[in-house]
Amino acid sequence: MRKEYEYSGEGYYLKLQEGEDGLQVTACGGRASLVKVPETVEGMTVTGIAKKAFLSRKHIRELILPRTIKRIEDWAFAYCGQLEQITLPGGLRELGKAVLVNGDALQRINCVTDVELHQWSEDVAYLLAGAVKELEAYYLLDLQAAGSEEWFAKWDAKLLAVMEEDDNEGYLKQVLCGEEDYGSTDLVAFLSAKRKKKVRLCMLRLQHTQLLKEDMRTYLSKYLQKHIKGCEQEETWQVLLQERNTDKESWDLFLELGCATNENMEGMLEDMGENYPEMKAYFLRYKAEKLGYEDFFSGLEF
Repeated sequence: MRKEYEYSGEGYYLKLQEGEDGLQVTACGGRASLVKVPETVEGMTVTGIAKKAFLSRKHIRELILPRTIKRIEDWAFAYCGQLEQITLPGGLRELGKAVLVNGDALQRINCVTDVELHQWSEDVAYLLAGAVKELEAYYLLDLQAAGSEEWFAKWDAKLLAVMEEDDNEGYLKQVLCGEEDYGSTDLVAFLSAKRKKKVRLCMLRLQHTQLLKEDMRTYLSKYLQKHIKGCEQEETWQVLLQERNTDKESWDLFLELGCATNENMEGMLEDMGENYPEMKAYFLRYKAEKLGYEDFFSGLEF
């Protein structure tokens, strides 16, 4: 029987077990939002994360793995619904299946390494998370290639494939199999969910534009512009209001693309009501400065 160990951090603990080449983390407990896996425990190097080791640890918002980790097994961080960022080792040799599945809050994947990587940047960190969360393309979770020209080309090729997929694709399978990928077997809701996914991807790539080609930028911008308030389908506005109502970078992108007009501004302000005062003030300021609305201060009385 393999010897077991325990490591205590600030507000959390880890259980570990001896493996072939060092210790592997087998479980995590506690309520800490930040968890750091150590490089060594009792003089032994920590080299792996076992299957389901952090499964459903919903309190964790940030997880930092050391550069000594060489192997991460299946479902290691699955269903960590509050996990916003994770730091992975650049020397990772084995990555299991669905290690970050259902990580709905994931925003960025960082890298720790002793080796210089391809033009590693903030854009790469966010796009790596998007590759897992929105594109569902684990083959892009390649820390050695991430940031290279080839990696960006693969990322954008997958993005284009998702964007060009018919919105009806997958609906029949969901109905027949009872899948809940989009939360409803109602066709209208399904189609809207597909469009919202595309909107999120457009916003993500347009906010992280490293090596983004001009034709792709134009394509993504037009998709967002076709789904604003007042259009037959309003998913760009819905994502902004429902999911990005505290994100000024998303507001700026929306406004820079001309998605707020004299024709739809009043409708958007009405949708915001009294629930989003900061966002509403921001849009009122834009209306006053860019759309010629003169009675700015009276508009702030809401």
